[in-house]
Amino acid sequence: MANVTQVLGRIKRLQQRYLKASVGKESLLKIIYESEVTEQVYNSNAIENSTLTLDETDKILQKIDLDRFISERELFEAKNLARVVEYIDQKAKNAELTLDVLMLMHQMLISNIRDDIAGRFRNDGEWVRVGAHIAADPKDVVRLLQEMVIEYKLSSEENIIKRIARLHLTFEHIHPFVDGNGRIGRVLNNYMLIRDNHVPINIKFIDRAQYYDAFNAFDKNGDTKIMEQIVGRALSNSYHKRLAYLEGKSIIKLADFAKQSKQSHSNLLNKANRQTIEAFWERGVWKIGV
Repeated sequence: MANVTQVLGRIKRLQQRYLKASVGKESLLKIIYESEVTEQVYNSNAIENSTLTLDETDKILQKIDLDRFISERELFEAKNLARVVEYIDQKAKNAELTLDVLMLMHQMLISNIRDDIAGRFRNDGEWVRVGAHIAADPKDVVRLLQEMVIEYKLSSEENIIKRIARLHLTFEHIHPFVDGNGRIGRVLNNYMLIRDNHVPINIKFIDRAQYYDAFNAFDKNGDTKIMEQIVGRALSNSYHKRLAYLEGKSIIKLADFAKQSKQSHSNLLNKANRQTIEAFWERGVWKIGV
């Protein structure tokens, strides 16, 4: 992928096109957002080792019985996270991020899973570890979160990709909750992106190995570059998808586009993965607007 400065320039151009194309199309934007809830829920839960497939997640959210037994926890993980994703769509534009908002989202996420820890930060003695990283001392959690929010607000003139990458890495480094930190951290990204007039992103399960590498790099030496690459690709992908719909393009599978345009499918896949063409990942398939 190109360096973050080049990607940022591309993002700015996509944002301008998006803002122009979206005028008067609020109903279409709402449909697009609603259609993404299942993918947001599936990917975020899968990163945390949920066994649910995308189709199973879809059935749960549509209240359709599954063909196999799943635990009550996985059932509530899907339903609750969908509530949080929908809440963000309703509230992010109008409500600044506060620690109370974070705790409310956590309450929604963990309700009926672990009510004893839902909607609160870690108490004294509640230490957590992620891999080799021991998260912040519980007594420092509130102060560190307040500093994180202030730093994000003060960096409003900086590169949005770097800001979101640093915010996400910092939040996960603090790990303020006993459980649910990864899911809350990923919806937090979208809360702030929406507030900053960008589109929400979906960090895909298939990128999990690189995603974990990003945390390891940050924990070792404060390096944010890997997460910047992930955020940059995800943001490009989200803009490409919305623009394909908003600009009224015909949406086809990338494999079909390769045949029509007589281009190498493998070469196009490589470009799609690097987001150097306007392809987007939707429900497990690369697509493009033509």
